[in-house]
Amino acid sequence: MKKLGFVFMLLLLSASLPAWQKVKPGAPSPPPAKSVPDYSGMYTFLREGEFVQVTIEDAGRVTGFVSRYGELESDRGAFLDHFFKQGNLDGNKLSFTTQTVHGVWFDFKGTIERGDGKNPGDEAYYVLKGMLTESNTDSNKKTSAKTREVALKSFPGDMGAAPGKRD
Repeated sequence: MKKLGFVFMLLLLSASLPAWQKVKPGAPSPPPAKSVPDYSGMYTFLREGEFVQVTIEDAGRVTGFVSRYGELESDRGAFLDHFFKQGNLDGNKLSFTTQTVHGVWFDFKGTIERGDGKNPGDEAYYVLKGMLTESNTDSNKKTSAKTREVALKSFPGDMGAAPGKRD
């Protein structure tokens, strides 16, 4: 009797599944979903203490910000956050443009590649490689731009972790 109750329960469960979840005898199993690396995290920027926060969202949308030291007389040494105005990820191709803060904004066009880090969470596991353009509008409304090749390394994954035992 117990066996019959078990079979009946399986039939009920099977009947309540959507058609795409039902397993047909002899049918090949569906291919595993493609694993997309999670490139989200903090990366180094131009100077010690500066960084880029990158967050990968649905459909290749990228949000984040650049946090850097001000260089003008009025903001020298202060942290300035340039939030992304637009960002996009297509495969491993990354681009973003920041909002303007104190007359300065950044454009990045490049790729996200595997770095020297051995395991996910290691420093430089991923590296943002590409061209970074820093644009500047001065007080006379004159705009200038400086483009340079950069390799921005991911921070270690445990940077914000609470102190504790290490393996």
